Amino acid sequence: MSDSTLTAAHAVSFARNAAPADYFALLKPRVMSLVVFTSAVGMVLAPGELHPVLIFAALFCIAAGAGASGAINMWFDRDIDARMPRTSGRPVPSGRVLPGTALTFGVWLAVGSVTLMALAINWLSAILLATTICFYVFIYTMWLKRRTPQNIVIGGAAGALPPVIGWAAVAGEVGLAALVLFFIIFVWTPPHFWALALVRADEYKKVGVPMLPVVAGPAVTRRHIFWYSVALVSFSFMPVVIGLSGVIYGIGAAFLGSVFMMMAALIRCRRRNDDAQRLFSFSILYLFLIFVLLAVDHIFPSSFPYVL
Repeated sequence: MSDSTLTAAHAVSFARNAAPADYFALLKPRVMSLVVFTSAVGMVLAPGELHPVLIFAALFCIAAGAGASGAINMWFDRDIDARMPRTSGRPVPSGRVLPGTALTFGVWLAVGSVTLMALAINWLSAILLATTICFYVFIYTMWLKRRTPQNIVIGGAAGALPPVIGWAAVAGEVGLAALVLFFIIFVWTPPHFWALALVRADEYKKVGVPMLPVVAGPAVTRRHIFWYSVALVSFSFMPVVIGLSGVIYGIGAAFLGSVFMMMAALIRCRRRNDDAQRLFSFSILYLFLIFVLLAVDHIFPSSFPYVL
């Protein structure tokens, strides 16, 4: 028996012994948790009511759909994941889960989550969930990611849809407020991921992924981060403008936005990777706290007297 046959047999044996934790890792749990949280806030803010059991069912479907996207993404990106230190330990490139198993797992989760959402909640939320999964898998993962430095900008739409899904699950429709939630995450995505890309530029270059720092260089990326941060902080006040939130949110958004802008300015001026790493880490906290403030302001209503 040849060495390659022995290696393949060992890999299959290893994958067959995959632990439940390996399958959970396929779901990208950290990403999934943020998706579920923003969806939950969308449900809190939406007009209307939903039975607690149906709320749980909707969030379960959204979590499963996000996990399905992550599993299929790991199946497709296993070649480049294996060559990047940040991702080489994932279940598929490390050999703990076979590629075909990851794909099958992801597809069944996707189909099941959309079907349950349609049957238990409503067709609009199911269609939005299916759109999110398909956009992330086919548009971002399979098309944009390896072809254009705008991959994150366009692909960010998939990550911005969860609060809209949550809103639609409760309200049965999508209004202006739901679109505001969408655009907050949509504008947040580029500075968040480009900060990481600055730190990991050599890894992306090695595997041929045309992230902005690889294609346009660090200086251009830093400028883009700064101006997208300006847009994000400016747009973060839209919930106040349209009357979705009030004083509590407005004050909190102003404070968080000032910190975000200070960190973005440091990236542009000092040009140090540790500044980029700090912004990447803070940006996750920023988005979480922005949505916490939205929920708190809704539960304890406040208002600005001079906002129309």
